[in-house]
Amino acid sequence: MMAVLRNGLLLAVFSGTLWGVLAMIVLGVTFALVSGAPAQPSVNAAALAGLLGALVLMAREPAERTPMIRSLSAATVLVTLFVVSFAKPFGLPLDVAPLWQIAAVLLIVGSVTFTNWACLHDAARGTLRRYDFEKVLIRVFKGFGFVFFTVIVALPFYVLVMTSLKSQQSLLANPLDFSIDFSGGFGGLFRSYGELFTQFNFGRYLLISSIVSVATVILTLLFSVPGAYAVSRLRFPGRAVLSRSILLIYMVPAIVLVIPLYAVFSQLGLRNTVAGLLIIYPATTIPVALYMLQGYFQGLPAELEEAGLMDGLSRLGVIIKITLPLSLPAMASVSLYVFMIAWNEFLFAFMFLDDPDIFTLSRGVVSLNSSEVPRQHLMAGAVIATLPVLGIFLWFERYMVQGLTAGSVKG
Repeated sequence: MMAVLRNGLLLAVFSGTLWGVLAMIVLGVTFALVSGAPAQPSVNAAALAGLLGALVLMAREPAERTPMIRSLSAATVLVTLFVVSFAKPFGLPLDVAPLWQIAAVLLIVGSVTFTNWACLHDAARGTLRRYDFEKVLIRVFKGFGFVFFTVIVALPFYVLVMTSLKSQQSLLANPLDFSIDFSGGFGGLFRSYGELFTQFNFGRYLLISSIVSVATVILTLLFSVPGAYAVSRLRFPGRAVLSRSILLIYMVPAIVLVIPLYAVFSQLGLRNTVAGLLIIYPATTIPVALYMLQGYFQGLPAELEEAGLMDGLSRLGVIIKITLPLSLPAMASVSLYVFMIAWNEFLFAFMFLDDPDIFTLSRGVVSLNSSEVPRQHLMAGAVIATLPVLGIFLWFERYMVQGLTAGSVKG
């Protein structure tokens, strides 16, 4: 039974059908979003086209699958797609958004042919060895997972950005049209962003969020660096218990803490103040920073610090001149992680801040969620809140990877 299932042709049928369906769904939806046309992708036609394209590749042995065979496979996908769908691969006449339809069809043909070739180029037509069978399956599912999760991440952000570029009239006329309209020029295209800063005080929200996030990073490092060093290097009673209990605060949901903190901060006069946030945010970020840094400090050779002590440095001098310079990747990753937490934090900001003059960016975006505020302004605010931290993350990604993995191996 297993030998039958490991047949190369059956594997080609599975791969071709999967990639045909996936390509049509992804690119069909993309065509509908970009063009604004009410497309109805022909999934059945795409499944058959992908299947036949894969079988054309498998008609020859692996050594004989030349570029000519790949071209024949692409032509088979194209012809099948048009014949089975009656020349309407997206359920629309070809005179509706013709350039977009042609581009989408070519992308479908190219993607199906490429993925079939990438998965099946060295697969034999008969019964495959278990290793070869599993290798092809891994290729198929790895590619499927990559495409699936990329779409899951990119699609909401695309809708977010395109909605922010719309006018109120176009959103009311067709809420599902996410195409770009250049008829109003660039000034009209980015009007929502300009109005956010001129009418909704978003410049101040950005400033407050920047101050709170940077201050949270500084306060977190001031407490977590000596704390993590003490736990990883010094010997004192209760050290093991403290080291293991650092992350206990994360066992308590924030929603459980916010009510008593709200009552206490109201009595102390710290509610509706930036100072109140600068107490709460470091309290939630210091434990995770301690945990990350102590793993890194334990991975540093203790002999370097002992040599510094023998040369006359104090313990503080050892930390400043030896430990911290060697810990820059870990500190950079911790700083980035803490910055993202403080920048995106919403619950405490929503509960504690009532004055619009001190709203953080996340709190300011929520204030746009009103029937009185056009939807494109809400989406533009979400884009503004997302782009800075996204840019910072991409810029410092290498430090984040180094810092997260540096303490995983000791010695």
